[in-house]
Amino acid sequence: MLRGFKDFIMRGNVVDLAVGIVIGAAFTGLVSTFTDAFLHPIINRIGGGGTIAGQVSIGGHQTLNWGAFITAIINFLIVAATLYFLVVLPMNKLAERRRRGQEPPPQAPSEEVKLLTEIRDALVRGGTPEQRRGQDVPVYPSDAPEGVESR
Repeated sequence: MLRGFKDFIMRGNVVDLAVGIVIGAAFTGLVSTFTDAFLHPIINRIGGGGTIAGQVSIGGHQTLNWGAFITAIINFLIVAATLYFLVVLPMNKLAERRRRGQEPPPQAPSEEVKLLTEIRDALVRGGTPEQRRGQDVPVYPSDAPEGVESR
């Protein structure tokens, strides 16, 4: 599985890229909140705590914000792994089944579909056996509602 994940990251497939852009854009807010709420405090703790943890002064008022960079890497890995395991891997398995001719069996028709099929077939055949023999069959039974004539 991890080899497939590595191949996905390294591959330049346009479909995978499109899936990544669409779902990644929708998923980014959730991942950003997760990393800000849970992972960023851990990075601050490792970096010495306080509000400036994860930063290195390079002279003057210039700093390198390595904590934000680590957070961005974690965001990317979470989004990429989620996309791979929830979208790409199942899509690849389905494509492999289709190549081998093992598509999932079609669903059995529901009772309503079976009944509608029988009605259609009866209409195509010309109705009931009495109607096919040319006998006049009443549309309604003899106790038809008042004002409705039987045929």
